[in-house]
Amino acid sequence: MSLDELIHRLAERAGVQPLYQDIWGHSHVASRKVQQALLTAMGIACADEAAARESLAQWEAAQWQALLPPVLVHPQGQEPVRLTLHLPAAARDRAGRWRLALEHGVTTEGRFQAGDLPELARRTFDDGDYLALGLTLPPCDAAGYHHLMVELDGLPSAQMPLIVCPTTCYRPAVLQGGGRVWGVSVQLYGVRSRRNWGMGDFTDLTNLATLLGRLGAALIGVNPLHALYPHNPAHCSPYSPSSRQFLNVLYIDVEAVPEYAECAAVQATVATADFQARLNALRASALVDYQGVAAVKFPLLERLYAHFRAHHLARDTARAVAFRRFVAAGGEDLYRFALYAALQAHFHAQDPALWGWPVWPEAWRAPTSPEVLAWAQTNAERVEYHLYLQWLAADQLKRAAQAARTAGMAIGLYMDLAVGVDRGGADTWMHRDLFAFAASVGAPPDDFNLHGQDWGLPPLIPDRLRAAAYAPYVTTLRANMAAAGALRLDHVMALMRLYWVPPGLRADEGVYVSYPLQDLVGILALESQRAQCLIVGEDLGTVPDAMRAVMHARDILAYRLFYFEKHWSGDHRFKAPQEIGHGALVAASTHDLPTLCGFWRGSDLTWRARLHLFPSEAVREAQFVTRAQDRARLLKALHCEGLLPEGISLDPSEVPEMTHELRLAVHRYLARSAAPILLVQAEDLLGELEQANLPGTVAEHPNWRRKLSLAIEDWEADARILETARALSAERRQGIDCKNDFF
Repeated sequence: MSLDELIHRLAERAGVQPLYQDIWGHSHVASRKVQQALLTAMGIACADEAAARESLAQWEAAQWQALLPPVLVHPQGQEPVRLTLHLPAAARDRAGRWRLALEHGVTTEGRFQAGDLPELARRTFDDGDYLALGLTLPPCDAAGYHHLMVELDGLPSAQMPLIVCPTTCYRPAVLQGGGRVWGVSVQLYGVRSRRNWGMGDFTDLTNLATLLGRLGAALIGVNPLHALYPHNPAHCSPYSPSSRQFLNVLYIDVEAVPEYAECAAVQATVATADFQARLNALRASALVDYQGVAAVKFPLLERLYAHFRAHHLARDTARAVAFRRFVAAGGEDLYRFALYAALQAHFHAQDPALWGWPVWPEAWRAPTSPEVLAWAQTNAERVEYHLYLQWLAADQLKRAAQAARTAGMAIGLYMDLAVGVDRGGADTWMHRDLFAFAASVGAPPDDFNLHGQDWGLPPLIPDRLRAAAYAPYVTTLRANMAAAGALRLDHVMALMRLYWVPPGLRADEGVYVSYPLQDLVGILALESQRAQCLIVGEDLGTVPDAMRAVMHARDILAYRLFYFEKHWSGDHRFKAPQEIGHGALVAASTHDLPTLCGFWRGSDLTWRARLHLFPSEAVREAQFVTRAQDRARLLKALHCEGLLPEGISLDPSEVPEMTHELRLAVHRYLARSAAPILLVQAEDLLGELEQANLPGTVAEHPNWRRKLSLAIEDWEADARILETARALSAERRQGIDCKNDFF
């Protein structure tokens, strides 16, 4: 085979797609250069013909010389379990045995003759011929993570996880039979209150959930709460976390920590005039000052940890027992996460240029190295401190989830799972072999990002994820469902394919890499059912039809935004409510798009023009023209539905601002849709102009720092919020608790 043919074969096996179609229907073919770059990023040598041939041979030999595959994901039900055995042809007539140990202890077993099994394929290698035989086991109706062992006389036994999954994700009772609810989403860091320490925290989330539950909301959505970097609070993007398994400890409410109530010295520090002045300045700032918040929180959390050691761990109190139970339940990943955080703080204190493990001294870049293990023993308290912080965060988040349910929320917390992790963080350090560090996740060009997107996140290598029996994926899902009644999967298409950008190339020069969709979505259904957690898939952008078909079949809600709900093949008018949102969550906007006020004023377009984010002047002008047309289309859509506020003209030039009445009309319009869930951004409740994040920017725009204008203590008296709650509850036919004090 030529080098081109070898690269093609390797790319096919590795899931590198040869071409894709963009949203405009144009085909993009992956060049050999791009394919080679991505294969190399996966650790597959292919620089020349000899290397590529050797890689292909090794790959095929590894598959054929393993008796069992690394994992099998199987649908729950009456379908027989079918798997492929690979064995030397010389073992064709040997007797075999299998034993299936179910997750909860029941074991079944059976025998077979290899000679009786159907031959599926045959291959010849240097050490002889190998066969692929089909083995059929009885159906398995028990969903769970089971363990299969197979052995043949004279051959080493092989073992494999058998993951049996339900066919659909969880759907809460409130949404069955056509039920429709509404909720509010917040960027938690941006929640303003008179009691927090300069950014929203878990107590603010608890209080908001209680208030909104009383107002009739069924859920409260939050940005990803994933762990970031305590040593570098300025790294604030929730979509570029250090770990997706653990929590951002800056959200801890220090005054709600039980040790705070026990520690008079810390209380005295907080009560000083100087400390209160610092808190007041942090609360008053227009943007979140992450460094300032960290500077007041972390020194006191250190002191509370010291108190915890002296008064609880040393005395083996009930609270100490609870902490140890939490640490034991977190297992190796929790410990390694805390070890990473302690090490990163240690190295950064020595040299601020050491931003993450890829620039640590070489010997420290693996969690099992002798140097790391020795340091962990010597610095056990520093590791334990970070375990303590995770314990506090998990407990406070759990209390917020309980408050939501107590307040009558039928769904509760609606959490957000980012599509990936930062390349220098804890997850990549713990699972280094799973990631392709010489590539980045992104998205091809579309109407809102005409240059494409490079998110800078290292992608998981599909084959290695499968070789790990999907264990890191399982633990990530579990962690994010622990306190959630619903979970949003950012860029849900990652279950099927991810757009990889090779090193040194532009974002529009990437290509898609396939992932094992049926396996990943099956495990998602299993974890969803176990946690009783509704799944929402953010399916904006370039979405294959097959992905949407799977979402529908698996009961994963789609994600529909008002801005995009148009008749694209005709006059681009907005769809009527009855045409929107079947099997979806609907919202007017989201964090990456303009608020309703920003949409009306065109502030997002102004930002893009100012920052030269349009590829040409013609594109810039076209976007401004389209926005003017959309304002007219919006008014007409509201008029056709009988929702245009009194005194508002159909001529957008006579409507200078997006008023509360107009915003309410848009949300009532969406509330009339068939969508099971309507989500209202807090920014749109309060009439904020600017959006949380402007894609394509980092420091040029204050991303992930904007605060809401109204303190949550004042929400219950705000006429806009109360009127919106009444209207949406009526439109969604969800009654408000008669005991609440607001209506």
